[in-house]
Amino acid sequence: MASEEASLRALESLMTEFFHDCTTNERKREIEELLNNFAQQIGAWRFCLYFLSSTRNDYVMMYSLTVFENLINKMWLGVPSQDKMEIRSCLPKLLLAHHKTLPYFIRNKLCKVIVDIGRQDWPMFYHDFFTNILQLIQSPVTTPLGLIMLKTTSEELACPREDLSVARKEELRKLLLDQVQTVLGLLTGILETVWDKHSVTAATPPPSPTSGESGDLLSNLLQSPSSAKLLNQPIPILDVESEYICSLALECLAHLFSWIPLSASITPSLLTTIFHFARFGCDIRARKMASVNGSSQNCVLGQERGRLGVLAMSCINELMSKNCVPVEFEEYLLRMFQQTFYLLQKITKENNAHTVKRRLEELDERSEVEQELRLLLMHSQEQEKRGPWSYIEKFTDFLRLFVSVHLRRIESYSQFPVVEFLTLLFKYTFHQPTHEGYFSCLDIWTLFLDYLTSKIKSRLGDKEAVLNRYEDALVLLLTEVLNRIQFRYNQAQLEELDDETLDDDQQTEWQRYLRQSLEVVAKVMELLPTHAFSTLFPVLQDNLEVYLGLQQFIVTSGSGHRLNITAENDCRRLHCSLRDLSSLLQAVGRLAEYFIGDVFAARFSDALTVVERLVKITLYGSQIKLYNIETAVPSVLKPDLIDVHAQSLAALQAYSHWLAQYCSEAHRQNTQQFVSLISTTMDAITPLISTKVQDKLLLSACHLLVSLATTVRPVFLIGIPAVQKVFNRITDASAQRLVDKAQVLVCRALSNILLLPWPNLPENEQQWPVRSINHANLISALSRDYRSLKPNAIAPQRKVPLDGTKVIIHQTLSVLEDIVENISGESTKSRQICYQSLQESVQVSLALFPAFIHQPDVTDEMLSFFLTLFRGLRVQMGVPFTGQIIQTFLNMFTREQLAESILHEGSTGCRVVEKFLKILQVVVQEPGQVFKPFLPSIIALCMEQVYPIIAERPSPDVKAELFELLFRTLHHNWRYFFKSTVLASVQRGIAEEQMENEPQFSAIMQAFGQSFLQPDIHLFKQNLFYLETLNTKQKLYHKKIFRTTMLFQFVNVLLQVLVHKSHDLLQEEIGIAIYNMASVDFDGFFAAFLPEFLTSCDGVDANQKSVLGRNFKMDRDLPSFTQNVHRLVNDLRYYRLCNDSLPPGTVKL
Repeated sequence: MASEEASLRALESLMTEFFHDCTTNERKREIEELLNNFAQQIGAWRFCLYFLSSTRNDYVMMYSLTVFENLINKMWLGVPSQDKMEIRSCLPKLLLAHHKTLPYFIRNKLCKVIVDIGRQDWPMFYHDFFTNILQLIQSPVTTPLGLIMLKTTSEELACPREDLSVARKEELRKLLLDQVQTVLGLLTGILETVWDKHSVTAATPPPSPTSGESGDLLSNLLQSPSSAKLLNQPIPILDVESEYICSLALECLAHLFSWIPLSASITPSLLTTIFHFARFGCDIRARKMASVNGSSQNCVLGQERGRLGVLAMSCINELMSKNCVPVEFEEYLLRMFQQTFYLLQKITKENNAHTVKRRLEELDERSEVEQELRLLLMHSQEQEKRGPWSYIEKFTDFLRLFVSVHLRRIESYSQFPVVEFLTLLFKYTFHQPTHEGYFSCLDIWTLFLDYLTSKIKSRLGDKEAVLNRYEDALVLLLTEVLNRIQFRYNQAQLEELDDETLDDDQQTEWQRYLRQSLEVVAKVMELLPTHAFSTLFPVLQDNLEVYLGLQQFIVTSGSGHRLNITAENDCRRLHCSLRDLSSLLQAVGRLAEYFIGDVFAARFSDALTVVERLVKITLYGSQIKLYNIETAVPSVLKPDLIDVHAQSLAALQAYSHWLAQYCSEAHRQNTQQFVSLISTTMDAITPLISTKVQDKLLLSACHLLVSLATTVRPVFLIGIPAVQKVFNRITDASAQRLVDKAQVLVCRALSNILLLPWPNLPENEQQWPVRSINHANLISALSRDYRSLKPNAIAPQRKVPLDGTKVIIHQTLSVLEDIVENISGESTKSRQICYQSLQESVQVSLALFPAFIHQPDVTDEMLSFFLTLFRGLRVQMGVPFTGQIIQTFLNMFTREQLAESILHEGSTGCRVVEKFLKILQVVVQEPGQVFKPFLPSIIALCMEQVYPIIAERPSPDVKAELFELLFRTLHHNWRYFFKSTVLASVQRGIAEEQMENEPQFSAIMQAFGQSFLQPDIHLFKQNLFYLETLNTKQKLYHKKIFRTTMLFQFVNVLLQVLVHKSHDLLQEEIGIAIYNMASVDFDGFFAAFLPEFLTSCDGVDANQKSVLGRNFKMDRDLPSFTQNVHRLVNDLRYYRLCNDSLPPGTVKL
């Protein structure tokens, strides 16, 4: 005993030293090594048992339990049976003796260690494991302990980790399922007993003055009066211990519900009891009762009472999340919904909107008092593991699950009043105390609107009936959502939203709020177009009148024009009105899609009203130059005015498809109205295309111009004076250049005006000759400086060209590349004209390329340009010139140059090589024989020059592009490797295809195989997909060379990847690939590969190998086969874990 005592003192001293602030990392490592060695030695557990019973040091107890955990989970097979019996006997006794005095985290850890033994030994060697838990629960003194054991058992045994064989996992789940009915009965009993015991003593409150309110709704929601009566009982006041027991019981239920199937075991009485406890979350009276005396402990009781409601809602949500509902359980579900909507009505029952909001805030408590109390209680036994929680969040989760999973099932029940439910959901949504809560509720409405839309599409005959049923609710929703985005109605809340910080989706909180709201508006518009328009347009009109009325307040001052509105209150009102106008313009733009297509004629007058109004305000803004006006509060009003102007242009751009449809109608009727709309729009755009205009406004104008030129394409556009003005400005060498993005957009628009065919006109009326000359002149002006570089750059091959030259290259190529990219999908004629205009610039680029090969930033831009040319205009460039370009690149990218780019020039150099490989991808995909002569050099470049440089680099750079090129080379040039004959394809399986270029094919396949041994999961996924595609399209796995020399090597690699868990996210894809490979030769797989694979496996003995082999059934269907693969992998890992031997040697502390 002395040695045990001495060891304990030494361990306590080591632990104290380890966690002391002054201990160095080096000393900590020494202590850690010492402790690890001690834990590994045989018999260490006896010391730990003594430590646990003899120390009060938390660190020592935790360490001792970790030793037991390690012993049970990793070495249990090697422990003598006598020792196992002793451990199984001692640890539960220890827990029973000390569970009330141990810190909660030590107690929980000890429970887990005992459950781990049960996981290994129950029922064969530890037959009373589960019986003991049930006895603990049934004895009032140990009920809390039994519930903790039960929850831990559910967590550890129902979904065990991989350190068990598949057979054992299945056995444990079956054993637990056999106990479910007993366990649920016990838990129901505990909750009912506590409720009934305390209900008797609960004081009956005086009748509420509002108790008669919404009686009809209640009787609709609750079929039987007894349910309503039960739920109307006052909530009992629980003592601390009862509350603790109930919270543990509800936690157990929530975990059990996460894995047990819906069945008769979940009885109506259990569901009713859970709903009783769910009332704790929404009954503020019961929560306030606790704080009547003002003591902090009573206040905490109130908080905990609310927590019971949260736990009960967690149980309900676990049941709700199950989509597969047996027929016999549907009635239970209906009862659940009725009871939950009773709670929803309780939450939202006051008439006064302010009161509802206050109730929700109280239910969503996160007060400072609460946070303080949480800190005080952090280490208390009864308050373990409590994070911030909210009943409202849980309730919102419930509503989301109801609408997304069960609405279509429940709506058909006549007893369930869906419209009344929507009324409650409406109140609940618009009284949310937080923005996040409101967003979550908008998501629920979006789900409901999607459901309604798909229901109408599938039952067009009932469309009117369905819409009539929900019309009032939808109109109400639309009006309220529109009110919520307006400062006029919701200023206090909207001003809280952050409009500066970007989230992961690159939008601010304000933008997210507006976007989500407008999505709801758009979905209502889709269902009720007339109502939605008549609701939105008058609101827009009101704000427009304020905006259009600003003209009368503009006065001329010494420095320009000034807005003569100075009173603080007037400025604030103007700010709110402008913000609202900006939001409503976005709403009007979002609805543009509902005026086109089949409904164009029916909704023409509404759309025309909108477009005319938008054209009017864009022209107004440009004419009186509101963006340059001086204001009393420039930091607020100026951005507002610019934003309204930009949003009006963006909204008008949203109607470009409507204008295009109007254009084709107008072409038949030759209407002056359409010409006038387009001309006025151009008058609004032209003044904004200037370097003096703010970028936000300039870019909105440019985008609108592009849409007019590309989507609408009116014949007369080029003749409008305003368009001529833009042409002159862009081609004028002395004019100041716009910012890059704007310059690119304007040039794209001008090019498209000349290149894109006019709709509804025959080929002979397209005026191609004139347009061709004009386009050549446009490109000539845009590339003037660039073309002049040619003679200078070729002569001296300067290592560092002038910065000015780089700027010219960047500016010209960005414009030309964009023009080509936008024409690439158009008619042959458009592309011919485009290439004729560009021809000289392309030749200059090719001549410049060698001079800049050591400048990765310039090479990157040039290759981007060539890549776009190859994708869009390779036919127009012609075979000889295209061949010349490819040959130039192949000559320039020597092994040295590739190594320099990839290894020494960082990300830009890698980008250059990636773009070069992308160009080659386009080349190898070209059908016909034109580029086939380049295949040997391309494959040689890949396999002999690029691949050796990147193969061993951990960085994923270049790899994805290289493997895509190899895949496309195989996929589009299969006959380069396999000469298919008619006879071979007729007699598939008899005559083998003739193989050519075998060494290159083998090298490519080997590269694919090597890539599966690397950690990059994206590359792994991509390459696995490529192999599977080649098999689907070209029968890769069936080819003789693959089948005989590579097939089982690939299967072996993929199996090893599964065993090592290096790419666990791709388990399913890997399993399917193994099946597809094995299915080529199942006999070979089962008879030769599998035994060979098992023989080569280290870390398992012969007996275990034979068990693994026997367990792999000879199933040949995909689901069974992949299940067998995953079973093999799991069990192989499990056996290796079991066989990890103990290191020799003894360590004394």
